[in-house]
Amino acid sequence: MYEWQNKSELFLPSGFSIPFCKGVGGYVSYESSIKSGAPCVIDATHARFLAKKRLPKLIFDFIDGAAGREIGKARNEQAFGDIQLQSRVLRQVDPRNLSTKFIDQSFQLPFGIAPMGMCNLSHPKADQIMGQVAKTAQIPVGLSSAASSRLEDMREWAGTYAWFQLYVTPPLDHTLSLVRRAQNAGYSTLVFTVDVPQVSRRLRDVANGFKMPFRIRSKQFFDFATHPRWSLATLANGVPKPLNFPDNGDGFDRDASRALADWEFLKRLRELWPGKLVVKGITSVPDALQVQECGADAIYISTHGGRQLDSAPASIAVLPLIRQALGPDYPLLIDSGVRNGEDIVKALVCGANMVMLGRPVLYALAADGARGLDALFSGLAYDVSAAMAQLGARNISDLTPAMIVKNNHALLDYVGFMGKKVKIL
Repeated sequence: MYEWQNKSELFLPSGFSIPFCKGVGGYVSYESSIKSGAPCVIDATHARFLAKKRLPKLIFDFIDGAAGREIGKARNEQAFGDIQLQSRVLRQVDPRNLSTKFIDQSFQLPFGIAPMGMCNLSHPKADQIMGQVAKTAQIPVGLSSAASSRLEDMREWAGTYAWFQLYVTPPLDHTLSLVRRAQNAGYSTLVFTVDVPQVSRRLRDVANGFKMPFRIRSKQFFDFATHPRWSLATLANGVPKPLNFPDNGDGFDRDASRALADWEFLKRLRELWPGKLVVKGITSVPDALQVQECGADAIYISTHGGRQLDSAPASIAVLPLIRQALGPDYPLLIDSGVRNGEDIVKALVCGANMVMLGRPVLYALAADGARGLDALFSGLAYDVSAAMAQLGARNISDLTPAMIVKNNHALLDYVGFMGKKVKIL
């Protein structure tokens, strides 16, 4: 059990620790952490600051960038910031239990790692670190079809906590072969991503000349030369490629149409896949209802971190609408815009059962590898627990829409949420 007790110690799974940094007054500023040579990760913002320093601009922009004017990315983050939670006092909140159950699997924390392509660009061992940390912390980790590691390797690193994420890319035979490989490797959860019929332009990538498969090109020589740590580590470990595609990734076409994914394919996939099927990239209530009707085990609400449709609504804004439409018991998870522990709590309060993190994970890995990711997750767990205490909650199941301040945000300004009459404070 993952609990917060005695106000002085966070009880973490074995091998999971908090690498604190201390400076003047016990706090390390972003700038001083660079100068002191002690790059501990304080939070996602700090991790981003460090990642920007340590990665070539080409790589940082690939991770940090989004579609169009990047308004959608900002909208996701702002929507979380706009939600206010009502604290309650004099409640018995010790001990607090952060464990939860999602699609018949138990997890020690209510958050996990979203599937992301080419993570090894952030750190040469990123996928392996994510898998091992997920297994230690007992949280889910998604491996993308476009990952820079083989799906069989992630299953070995993360064990039963590994989920495989599927894109439908031509030829269709290759897509179906990935499904068979995932089943043979022992995956029990398949995440089918449906919000990328065509990859949108990320203007930072266009300006920087970023292309897939990734190659170190002469026009970026100065960028790489001024970041020798990243460049030498990447060369020593091999330039990352999408290894689940033919020809060791050389056959991967990032800009190829993915429109082969349609409702008929979803029905076919449901028949083929014997395990849990999660459909990722839903922001529409009608789509959510149809996915539920097709027999998916869970819906993953996501705007792809603002990397697809710049005008899309924030994921957190559509979450309560989808929850209301599907009822209180249908499993939902969410990503896009989650940056801290209180954001995780807000998503749970609004109806999510599991919360996934994307960019913050890559920022932490780029900042300080395994140590950085360990610090990020330990801090997130601490902040989730602290927020629960402020709200008077001891268990994840205690987090309800009644904790949202009414009229502060239009998000939940309706009656009958989750089929129940709720008094919103």
